[in-house]
Amino acid sequence: MRTKIVECVPNFSEGRRPEVVLEIVEAVRSVPGVRLLDWSSDVDHNRSVLTFVGEPMAVKDAAFRGISRAAELIDMEKHEGEHPRIGATDVVPFVPVSGVTMEECVELARDLGQEVASKLRIPVYLYEEAATREERRNLANIRRGEYEGLKKEISLPERRPDFGEPVMHPTAGAIVIGARNYLIAYNINLSTSDVSIAKKIAQRVRASSGGLMYVKALGIMLEDKNLAQVSMNLTNFEKTPIHVVFNLVKTEAERYGVSIVGSELIGLAPMKALLDAAVYYLRLEDFSPDRVLEARIFSE
Repeated sequence: MRTKIVECVPNFSEGRRPEVVLEIVEAVRSVPGVRLLDWSSDVDHNRSVLTFVGEPMAVKDAAFRGISRAAELIDMEKHEGEHPRIGATDVVPFVPVSGVTMEECVELARDLGQEVASKLRIPVYLYEEAATREERRNLANIRRGEYEGLKKEISLPERRPDFGEPVMHPTAGAIVIGARNYLIAYNINLSTSDVSIAKKIAQRVRASSGGLMYVKALGIMLEDKNLAQVSMNLTNFEKTPIHVVFNLVKTEAERYGVSIVGSELIGLAPMKALLDAAVYYLRLEDFSPDRVLEARIFSE
């Protein structure tokens, strides 16, 4: 029988105080059987992303501890950042990795949502595969208006949370919890400080504006680098690969007389996504993943 492994990738609304992020990290690490794979912070986004794996109940426990610690340390009344957000812990997705079905991850998300609402008094919204309403499958719909807008509208019938009272937590705001497949957070930095160019490219690229399927994109400003950025989530890298996204952003940037100065992954990405890009750019013929040395070693 295969060990059940679930991935959790919570996003916290803090990227400027490393001591606070470290306390959240340690809260997650405190759960036996949970392995923290990666964590990173971004000053301009004012956001940190953790990636950890383990058996379902241990991962749920670690997620709750991280959410609880964030609620104690982050005050959304004082939070500012480029990335859309509605709470101290903004979003918590569960991803099936091995021996676990999507349905089990949905149940995990809903169980955590009930626990967060009852014990921490934070209103909870369910999204993606765990959503109870079709319009809430899309995270952007839940985040509409961000923290400030939701604070005014949470009591409206269409914006009531799935768990908890329709009142924002006084400092932690609200939270989105769900279950989904692999997602790649991928950003491209442009050789310009004109954020309007990044916003135009983002509009051209994202699916909701008629661009590439499975791509969500925003144009933002990186103040510390004085660069504009196209910040993206790729929700199905097999149907819309990274290199396709990169090429379209590059082509659109050239229309405005700018170039790409670099790109970055936030958190982790499946090896296949990067191999697909390598195969495309290197024009490898008759390639298969078992031609990768490490893949062959660890498959034995």
